[in-house]
This record gives sequence, C-alpha cells and structure tokens, in this order.
Amino acid sequence: MNRLDAAQLLQRAGELAVLLAGTVNGGASVGFLAPLSRADALAWWEERAADVAAGRLVVWAALDAGRVLGTVSLAFPGKTNSRHRAELVKLMVHPDARGRGLGRGLLTTAEDAAAAAGVTLLHLDTETGSPAEHLYLSAGWTPAGAIPDYAADPGGVLRPTTIYYKHLPATALTR
Repeated sequence: MNRLDAAQLLQRAGELAVLLAGTVNGGASVGFLAPLSRADALAWWEERAADVAAGRLVVWAALDAGRVLGTVSLAFPGKTNSRHRAELVKLMVHPDARGRGLGRGLLTTAEDAAAAAGVTLLHLDTETGSPAEHLYLSAGWTPAGAIPDYAADPGGVLRPTTIYYKHLPATALTR
C-alpha cells in the first residue's frame, strides 16, 4: 500500500476518479449518487489534496503495475479532545481486484497507521446489509447501531447505515 502525499494524490487523481466513479456506478454506497461522472469524481479527489497537505486526511492507494486497484483513507478530527480517534473513509476496491484480500490489506494498513499515530479508536459507517459489513465484522469491528434512512444509495433510495468502531492498542500520541 502506498501512502499518498498531496502531490501524489493530485498525480493519481485521474486513476482515483475512475475507481470512485466505477464504484458508485457499480452500486456501492460511498456518498455519491449515480451516475457519477469522471469529472465530478476527479474534482472530489482534487479537493482532498488540501486536507492531505494539512494532515487532516491520510490516503493510501493499492497499486498493481502502476494501476490504482483500491484506496482507503483516515480522516482526523480537528478538535483537541478528539486526537485519540479517526474515521475510516472511502475504502474501495476495483471490481476486477475483489476477492483477493485487497480490502483486508487496505483496512489493515489504515488500522496499523492509526495505531502508530496514537489513535486508539476508529469509527466508520457503511450501508446496512452491504458486502462491506462482512469485512468489518471479520476484522474485529463492533457495530454500534443502525440509523434508518441515513443516506441515499447510488440510485437515490434512502437506506439505513450501520456505525462501526474498533479499539486499537494504546500508544503515545504522536499527532
């Protein structure tokens, strides 16, 4: 897994946009409605560069022969009383690469990096009943509860989401 700095994110923004648009247009609920154009996905990724540069967001890309096959990010809150936690966001794997453990690898990379940064609590939300739930449950994440009609799926239908959390080993805060 390759951690991307702001310049690298902008360099790879086109490939990340293809992954994001393909994920959304393939039916995964990651915060966008379908059809998601490549241009809109590109603009979204380019807007993340400032957060990466400021340390509010960390982005990893899984590469194979130079091609982006997956991504995951950690978002860090800006409040001083929240430095112990981070949100896992936008875990996506290209359909051609699914079933090979790439999602697990991305998840482990983010968890390990969070622990190394002194994070002791991770959280995320995912559409209730989605294939992603199996990954999170099998990786030791705990469901905190479901919220009905939380977000629209790519087709615009309101769906419930489940909030998950995971405690990480305590280390000294380094952020």
